[in-house]
Amino acid sequence: MFTGTGAIISPSAILGKNVRIGDRTIIYDSVEIGDNTIICNDCIIGEPLNAYYKETGNYNNPRTVIGADSLIRSHTIIYAGNIIGDHFQTGHRVTLRENTILGSHCSLGTLDDIQGHSRFGNYCRLHSNVHIGMHSELGNFVFVYPYVVFTNDPTPPSENLIGPSVDDYTQIATGSILLPGVKIGKHCVIGAHSLVSKDIDDYMLAVGTPAKSIKNVRDIIDRSTGKPHYPWPYHFDRGMPWNETGFEEWKNMSEK
Repeated sequence: MFTGTGAIISPSAILGKNVRIGDRTIIYDSVEIGDNTIICNDCIIGEPLNAYYKETGNYNNPRTVIGADSLIRSHTIIYAGNIIGDHFQTGHRVTLRENTILGSHCSLGTLDDIQGHSRFGNYCRLHSNVHIGMHSELGNFVFVYPYVVFTNDPTPPSENLIGPSVDDYTQIATGSILLPGVKIGKHCVIGAHSLVSKDIDDYMLAVGTPAKSIKNVRDIIDRSTGKPHYPWPYHFDRGMPWNETGFEEWKNMSEK
């Protein structure tokens, strides 16, 4: 283990093999960090919840887990109570609030704000400046591009919070807004700057304000090849688990 200058690590933290902790980073109680993970400078891992400031002497920090082979870049704050899979990555100045579960190979871009109590599948990729409201759900291989907002309060201000849900392989393009409780199906594409106020069926391209389903994504032609581009896993494999086998073979193997 390597510990940088000024780092503070709780005696109750559990650190795996070859973990590196950067300068001035703080690791709070009940944090578990997997092997070969790097936590860069000025991060906070296991940030205590609100009760910490109210229940003096009686507070127990919830368990926080960061999987193996992860990279947490500088100024990231990960609250207590999060369970994060292996091969996790963040950009800079990410905030991840409590009680969120992330699968393996997920990434959060610079300045992302995840408001907690949410669930992410495997291989979710969020680009920079994304806001995910509480109680949101993302499936596997969901890509969310910059300045997208997931909202969660249908009658603000209220305590009736219900986040959007997005199913596997769906792409949410730049600047889109998802209203509370909307459900977006598998293999969908939400066009840039769309306002999603109603559910979207599987394999649909939805665009506009409000967003309307205008065609099946399998009818979208790639300008460079002149062939259908979607479903995209057949044509994109960078960083994907099928990058040596092809999507169809990988899918068949995964289903066995």
